[in-house]
Formats: sequence, structure tokens, C-alpha cells
Amino acid sequence: MSQMSTPEVTEVVDPVGHVQVVYLGPVAPHYECRMVFGDEAQIQEFVDRIDARLRLLPPHDPQFRRNRERVNRDAERENLLVEWVLGYEDEN
Repeated sequence: MSQMSTPEVTEVVDPVGHVQVVYLGPVAPHYECRMVFGDEAQIQEFVDRIDARLRLLPPHDPQFRRNRERVNRDAERENLLVEWVLGYEDEN
């Protein structure tokens, strides 16, 4: 038998919500989350999780990068779009 690989079909689904995470500066709280669109209850639960991960972390802290990736994965699972407004260009 031949080993023929079948291409995986990925379905493109529009996001159900959009959140902006805005860096406010060096004084805590460092971030503000703004809902652009989506279900208010779902967005608020997501924002609460973001706040728990980022509350005291400035963007130059190494833990910030790890937690930002966790927030991004969480958003993917919930089909939410996250926009980071940090005030500087990210090297990634």
C-alpha cells in the first residue's frame, strides 16, 4: 500500500470577540483590557484571566512573555482575537 498523506482541512472561523490589551505605563496596574466586540460575559471572564496573569508584570519582565503566550493560547481556544498595544515594536 502506498503511504499517501491527505492534506488536513482547516476551517477558518471568524472570531467571536476582540479584546485590546493596552500597556498603561510603569505604575500598576500596567494594563487595561478593552472589549472591541463580542459577548460581554465571555469577554469579562477572559479579561479576568488576563488580569490574573498580567496584573503586576511590566512588559520587560521575562514572566510577561510566557504569560502573554498563555493569554494568546487561551484566546485561540475561545476563538477570541487579542490585540496587544504595548507602545513599542515587538521583535516577534
